[in-house]
Amino acid sequence: MQLVVARIGRAHGIKGQVSVEVRTDEPELRLAPGAVLATDPASAGPLTVADGRVHSGRLLLRFQGIDDRNGAEALRGTLLIAEVDPAQTPDDPEEFYDHQLIGLEVVLADGTPVGELAAVLHLPAQDLLSVKRPDGSEALVPFVHEIVPEIDLDRRRAVLTPPPGLLDPSQAEVASARADEPDADVDTADADAESE
Repeated sequence: MQLVVARIGRAHGIKGQVSVEVRTDEPELRLAPGAVLATDPASAGPLTVADGRVHSGRLLLRFQGIDDRNGAEALRGTLLIAEVDPAQTPDDPEEFYDHQLIGLEVVLADGTPVGELAAVLHLPAQDLLSVKRPDGSEALVPFVHEIVPEIDLDRRRAVLTPPPGLLDPSQAEVASARADEPDADVDTADADAESE
């Protein structure tokens, strides 16, 4: 199975290094020197990692046969793809590969069906789960433990505990209206003060 593990950014320096946007939780494994990666577009590869280093918080890679800035700049925007055994799982039990998540049944903590996990979106701020609802609509769910407390690969389901309004915007309006209502304790205190 093929997984996108990085996207090549701009050239760095004049010796063929490129910055990469990492899209894997295992860059030390997938982007290590000697790793051979397929590419999208396919015409750019395959590429073999010659060496890498972190500079100012960014991963820089150099590929065999790319030894100047022009060659590095020509790779800009290329996706790097690793071949992964579909049965392989990450070392950390709290981490998952995208292909393991896609197709999971999504339910609330009480078992109420929500939909099917259609995609994992890797955004700069955080990952989002795209959930296809039974009515055909899409719900975007932040992939954080507070909202997605359980992924059960054996039972093929993801459990959600969404805040009000995440799945149904009308619930957000109700929750917001309740938050705007005056507190009953405050009213009672004011009434007591007036009676004294």
